Amino acid sequence: MGRHGTIAGRKAAQDSKRAAMFTKYAKAITVAAKDGGDPDYNAGLRVAIEKAKAISMPNDNIQRAIKKGTGELGGASYEELTFEGYGPGGVAFIVNCLTDNTNRTTSSVRSSFDKHGGNLGTPGCVSYMFSRKGVFIIEKTDAIDEDALLETALEAGADDMVTEDDSFTVYSDPSVYTDVYKALTDAGYEFVESDVEFVPSMESTPKDEDIAKLKKLVDVLEDNEDVQKVQTNCGVDLYA
Repeated sequence: MGRHGTIAGRKAAQDSKRAAMFTKYAKAITVAAKDGGDPDYNAGLRVAIEKAKAISMPNDNIQRAIKKGTGELGGASYEELTFEGYGPGGVAFIVNCLTDNTNRTTSSVRSSFDKHGGNLGTPGCVSYMFSRKGVFIIEKTDAIDEDALLETALEAGADDMVTEDDSFTVYSDPSVYTDVYKALTDAGYEFVESDVEFVPSMESTPKDEDIAKLKKLVDVLEDNEDVQKVQTNCGVDLYA
């Protein structure tokens, strides 16, 4: 629960950062479009576009991002960066970025950790505490039959599903992420969030005095347009 937070908390966070999310999703589309600009033949691009549409990104923005990726429009070339470190209370952080300036991004992420009670570490310093998985979060409603959802997910190659108070979380191997995504969307399920991300194999429970600091660090990192995703092993809901 703590890693993703409640459905209401996630939606509120997404709404408050909608402009920043447009920029992040546009970058993701541009990177995906390097493998081809037709979503019918590029599963990664299709997923990126559908996720952008889910937050109501204008179609003009989507098409412009695709053309940047295919080279039809001039634009920046983005590089993927992953940072690992610790936040207040020893909570492990993995921060994924897409950037056209590695020095700027590295400096900014390091400064965020330093100013908010954390410290940036070396590659591998915390990733051993996580497993990389496809994650699909679906809001629990009366219209969703849990058994039918699980059956659809498993038939598409998913590994497991966890039921929370207000959501279902489906997990898969990263290699079948797009297969599971397509099967669930074709079956009519809508995601609050879906991505390939680092899922903690061990959680950290910070002291009460560290929780506000952790929330601030997450907020500052997510406000950075170069940051695509912030993942922690915190066992407390940081979006409440």
